[in-house]
Amino acid sequence: MQSDIDIARAATLKPIAQIGEHLSIPAEQLIPFGHDKAKLSQDCMNALADRPNGKLILVTAISPTPAGEGKTTTTVGLGDALNAIGKKASVCIREASLGPCFGVKGGAAGGGMAQVVPMEEMNLHFTGDFHAVTAAHNLLAAMVDNHIYWGNELDIDVRRIKWRRVVDLNDRSLRQITTGLGGVANGFPSESGFDITVASEVMAILCLAENHKDLQRRLGDIIVGYRRDRTPVYCRDIGADGAMTVLLKQAILPNLVQTLENNPAFVHGGPFANIAHGCNSVLSTKAALKLSDYVVTEAGFGADLGAEKFFNIKCRKAGVAPDAAVIVATVRALKMNGGVAKADLGTPDEDAVLAGCANLGRHIENVKKFEVPVVVAINHFTSDTVEETAVVQRYVESMGCKAILCTHWADGSKGAVALAEAVVAMTEQEKPQFKLLYRDSMSFVTKIEIVAKEIYGARGVLINQKIRQQLEQWEAEGYGELPVCMAKTQYSFSTDPTLLGAPSDFDVPVREVRLSAGAGFIVVICGEIMTMPGLPRKPAALSIHLNEKGDIEGLF
Repeated sequence: MQSDIDIARAATLKPIAQIGEHLSIPAEQLIPFGHDKAKLSQDCMNALADRPNGKLILVTAISPTPAGEGKTTTTVGLGDALNAIGKKASVCIREASLGPCFGVKGGAAGGGMAQVVPMEEMNLHFTGDFHAVTAAHNLLAAMVDNHIYWGNELDIDVRRIKWRRVVDLNDRSLRQITTGLGGVANGFPSESGFDITVASEVMAILCLAENHKDLQRRLGDIIVGYRRDRTPVYCRDIGADGAMTVLLKQAILPNLVQTLENNPAFVHGGPFANIAHGCNSVLSTKAALKLSDYVVTEAGFGADLGAEKFFNIKCRKAGVAPDAAVIVATVRALKMNGGVAKADLGTPDEDAVLAGCANLGRHIENVKKFEVPVVVAINHFTSDTVEETAVVQRYVESMGCKAILCTHWADGSKGAVALAEAVVAMTEQEKPQFKLLYRDSMSFVTKIEIVAKEIYGARGVLINQKIRQQLEQWEAEGYGELPVCMAKTQYSFSTDPTLLGAPSDFDVPVREVRLSAGAGFIVVICGEIMTMPGLPRKPAALSIHLNEKGDIEGLF
């Protein structure tokens, strides 16, 4: 059996200008990055303004497990299948973070015969967008420290600087650091730390900004800290917003690549869904909608994280609405949610599959709460039995939905034709009356409780008085209409990653809240979730190297 990287290397890629032609993009409106990657130019973006939108399909999943679900693979397979049945379709996904690539082996380009290529470059430096975000973020940190060093005219309280630094790697030793050591020449000692780049507010801003002007406005709105009188200090007060916008001038433009079947794929932005809002950029989604009849996009991790934020944050802010949703599940992952250990997943167990279906069922119910029509894609593994698959299909049918067996990993578009036809049938019905889960006018505490109870199935939310006062203060300062971005473990509806299935008798503890005034939401950190992951005992980086031919080995 060929590996993902072998399949990707054997692919015949078309020149990126030809992919652009398929979308009626003139070659001069593309900014090429070699032969097989390009950015849409600002002229291209401007030319799309008055075009009608295509249909938007969200691909989400059950709660992830080490057994794998294949959400990106299904996104790509569905996009290819829509093209195969005669629809003009594009795929819209996020860029890969280097942290997971060198930590836990895994990428963001799909797999098998349903991949986005060039896979190796996509999972490494790509077009440099993440480096630009890292540089822009850290420029602001440097300028804050520099302002204090040269007299601190803004009277910034060094104890209340909120702006940390970022790096696109998993490095637990940087979670908490002390800066400015070494004497007078190096500034004032203070506590700080690093987050991973995908958790940066700059990344969220890049993915929510509508244009360069909006980008600079949002960057200027970033709160870097507070004065001694407790009033906020903004990025624009430091004077960094203009230079940060310059660093992000090209990074904000969507990237165009292709699938293994030479269909267009937009790959842009990369906020994590467990610590950020987990969606690709608004600009790339909107551009794809103008250029395609169907746009297949995904949101990170399970529907409790990615889909909830896609609906409540991205759709709310961008003014778009999904026409349908696909929930990806695997028999293997359902068995894990049903209590089977990873080592025993190869043994048929219909009872465990049925028990694990409770997790799938809650995700179906949750998506329906937004009035979005749902279909389930059963991503096929060779170890699955006919009887186990039938258990899933009967369960889903009992919930008023359809579950379709998909073999796109092995068969490419042919393996997802039935799914594509089901999606088209759903979207040709009357457009759903998409609704958000909570109103802008609700209090932060109410919004948090609604997500915890309605989406997670929690009994309640634990918020101490200090955090409640902070939320009330932000509301008094005019931020009360912002949505909430819940940061919690992706492995469970609860904040306990070991609590699988569909738990209900639990509370959600809120550990910390952060105001992302530029991005336009507050981050609610629940349980033990980290904004700077660590490497595992045996990181994937141990096996990554160049062979004698200069090819990358061990990446996937």
